[in-house]
Amino acid sequence: MTRRTFLTSAAAFAAALPSSGALRGKKMGIVIHSYWKRWQGKYSNLKYPPFEHALDVLDHVRDLGVGAVQTLVGGWTSEFAGKVRATCESYGMKLEGSITLPKNENDVGRFEQEVRIAKEAGATIFRSATGGRRYELFTSLEDFKHWKDGAFKSMQLAEPVARRQKVKIGIENHKDFHAAELAEVLGRLSSPHMGACVDTGNSIALLEDPMVVVETLAPFAVTTHIKDMAVQETPTGFLLAEVPLGEGILDLPRMLALFEKYNPQIDYHLEMITRDPLDIPCLKPTYWATFPDKPGTELARTLAMVRERKAEKLPKTSGLNLEVALEFEETNIVKCLRQAGDKYGFTPSLKPKAAGKKDEH
Repeated sequence: MTRRTFLTSAAAFAAALPSSGALRGKKMGIVIHSYWKRWQGKYSNLKYPPFEHALDVLDHVRDLGVGAVQTLVGGWTSEFAGKVRATCESYGMKLEGSITLPKNENDVGRFEQEVRIAKEAGATIFRSATGGRRYELFTSLEDFKHWKDGAFKSMQLAEPVARRQKVKIGIENHKDFHAAELAEVLGRLSSPHMGACVDTGNSIALLEDPMVVVETLAPFAVTTHIKDMAVQETPTGFLLAEVPLGEGILDLPRMLALFEKYNPQIDYHLEMITRDPLDIPCLKPTYWATFPDKPGTELARTLAMVRERKAEKLPKTSGLNLEVALEFEETNIVKCLRQAGDKYGFTPSLKPKAAGKKDEH
């Protein structure tokens, strides 16, 4: 289904979208990047020990009642994959991989080996990203087009592997592709093994309406990054930050209903990155280098939304001592998991909190 066809039919079925109750029976999963500080021991202490590998993460999130983990799978051995599989099965958890697509023909062997070994661990769905913040990485439209051609080539190289291994790969809207651009690329691939990992908040950085992003990419979605976002205006644009679910500007119930409409088997993975807000300098000329045809109405709509829905305060980690920063990260994750059950229809991950009692995690 094309984006145009979808948008034309959207109004017709909007009233029939599943309610949040349709999510009962599903547990919220988690993306490894939610543990921005602790992953691979970047920042840790005795109270919040490092996560050196996937087994450490699985042990920790089991206590939080998480239903799945989406984690990096590069460099795994068959022996380690067996341990991961046994751990997931004993904990009743699912596994998704995060993987780098082949850079060229010589890299296809590495890619297939990583897919094969991750399959031994139980992963049949993978997330990948082909780029980064487009407005920071590219100084001209030609540079971006060259990158886009390379990204499409990587997807073309990955598709036969995914087909052969009987897995699905979701390409994330990673502040690089517009939603319509990613949908067009996936349409050209036209493969049931290549879809989208839809991030609910990233594309605000490209001045896209987050609801339109989900409407456009939900027909292609094989996995998700679920987050809520908050904004504040700056002299050169705005600040954008992940915040606990329910504390931001996103219409998450409607987004979740769209995902369920198109793929009732889809799993949801929390990506709550606790960090300083990202600066989106959309009023600087350099920001527009790769957007020659972007309508000014998108800028006007986004800035109007920022002014109307500005947050009183955005999360910030710079200046915090290590223990406070680690506790802040964990607290935000726990808040999100509670909200997933209390507000959005997921099977509750955490026990109800007694009145007046602080989170134990």
